[in-house]
Amino acid sequence: MPALPSATHQAAVAAETERFAELLLGADPTTEVPSCPGWTLSNLAVHAGSVHRWFSKLLDQRVQERPTSREVDLQLPADPADHPEWLARGASLAAATFAATDPELPMWAWGADQHARFWIRRMLFETLVHRVDAELALGRTPAVDHALAVDGIDEFLTNLPFATLFAPGVAELRGTGRTIRFTATDGGGDWTVQLRPDGFGLVETAAYPAPDASLGGTAADLLLLLYGRLELAAGRFETAGDRQLLDHWFAHSAF
Repeated sequence: MPALPSATHQAAVAAETERFAELLLGADPTTEVPSCPGWTLSNLAVHAGSVHRWFSKLLDQRVQERPTSREVDLQLPADPADHPEWLARGASLAAATFAATDPELPMWAWGADQHARFWIRRMLFETLVHRVDAELALGRTPAVDHALAVDGIDEFLTNLPFATLFAPGVAELRGTGRTIRFTATDGGGDWTVQLRPDGFGLVETAAYPAPDASLGGTAADLLLLLYGRLELAAGRFETAGDRQLLDHWFAHSAF
């Protein structure tokens, strides 16, 4: 499935960061974040702002191989009350980097797409998911734009096979050719994953009309389920086929 244009990703990074920063204004920075065990809102903000600055540095340097260091000048304020403004400033720095970067530029990336656009798209979904984390921590009901949710599902499933670098459990997603289909029931498409002896990956849905397991939900709910922000037992999903196969997937696909 084609990704949304990079310009859409760039604009969404700014919009999602603005929503995130607004959530933090006036909130207790020591509030625990249930979807990120052990983290507070302060930790969440620092992580997201650090990602913005780290990815921007990679784009500025046009890296052509895996970096050996993740050092970056965060200029992190000592007072957590200043984190919302610091987070917003990181998005502004990223926007300046985006403006100076051709998304088609070849670059090293840990995922499937070895171009600058990979990092812009990845920054978007890092920001969006952690904005959702902040909403959940504050008792809000998250909302995710439909088009972004569809794009996020595709980005997640496309790149997950390459994520063993920091998510070693993904290496357990192997099988004998069995398939799982994920369907956005509110439109946007479906995705079929095949588990093979040497790993897993997306395959053409039309070539596998009878998947071994299937799961359907709205695009927004599917995205949050894939990222572990919703539970399969939440009553918001339709499942069919081999439930053990689905359980195996979710036990080892934590990102």
